[in-house]
Amino acid sequence: MAEAAGVTVPAANFQTLWQHEQGEVYPGPHYRRAYCLLYAMSEPELGFRNALPGEQTPMDFLPIRSGNGDRSKAVEDVLSRIAFNDVDANGRELRERILRAWSHRQAGGDLTGSPLLVIIGGYAGSGKSEFGRFLSQLTGWPVLDKDPVTRPLVEQLLIALGSDAHDRHTDLYWTKVRPLEYRCLLEAAYANLDCGISTVLTAPFIAELTDPGWMRRMANRFEARGVKVSVVWIDCDLETMREYIGFRSAARDSWKLQNWEDYAATVDIGLRPAVPHLVVDNRMGSAVSLTDQVQRMLGAVS
Repeated sequence: MAEAAGVTVPAANFQTLWQHEQGEVYPGPHYRRAYCLLYAMSEPELGFRNALPGEQTPMDFLPIRSGNGDRSKAVEDVLSRIAFNDVDANGRELRERILRAWSHRQAGGDLTGSPLLVIIGGYAGSGKSEFGRFLSQLTGWPVLDKDPVTRPLVEQLLIALGSDAHDRHTDLYWTKVRPLEYRCLLEAAYANLDCGISTVLTAPFIAELTDPGWMRRMANRFEARGVKVSVVWIDCDLETMREYIGFRSAARDSWKLQNWEDYAATVDIGLRPAVPHLVVDNRMGSAVSLTDQVQRMLGAVS
């Protein structure tokens, strides 16, 4: 963003931009100037202030017509800006399904055809939840995020086993608790898919997606249900992950932050699933622009 606006890098941090996007902090003059330069729009057009006398400028929204051609084109343009890598036939199908679901949702209809399971994996703090919500906003597909779905049970089980409620790094967690955690998440997904509801799953899936045998078993199970599966891997750098983990201030991340060097040594930045997949570039230089594009697109096509 800073480079696109022609200002000195670094110009901001992830937390400040996130607060702008969520409406928690009103951007200062230098930020407003950067946004105006980035989008080639004035402050009134971006909603930062009312227009002064004689400054009234019409908003360049897409017209709402009987068809969805212009709006679908806007969504397609945003999807094309997301750094999807490895876009093979599976990747093209996923994009088409997203656009079809969005078009049906705008028209007030339901998506027909076999349900789709989108598995979004990646390391802690990589942006899995945010990308899952992005897909849900476009398509209306429900998101099942591992932590909200399983955390209360996981914490009580850890306590019952004599461990800390926020343990996510010991052998006890990995061998006794984590398998049940993922089983609960998948069972919740099965309930949706059996009702014909496409679903987005977000969880690290580090061990699972790097095990071809696990994916083969899952593919066979889903094929028996008439479900198609797409895997998305969120690529991120350590600096971005650490900043986001610190920003969200989750108790389960306390060990990672207190022992960052030890934790970072377990992170393989080049790790990729051992199954057909898409890669979304969500590193520091891409995450902010992606979020801005999504928010602007949603406002423009509503």
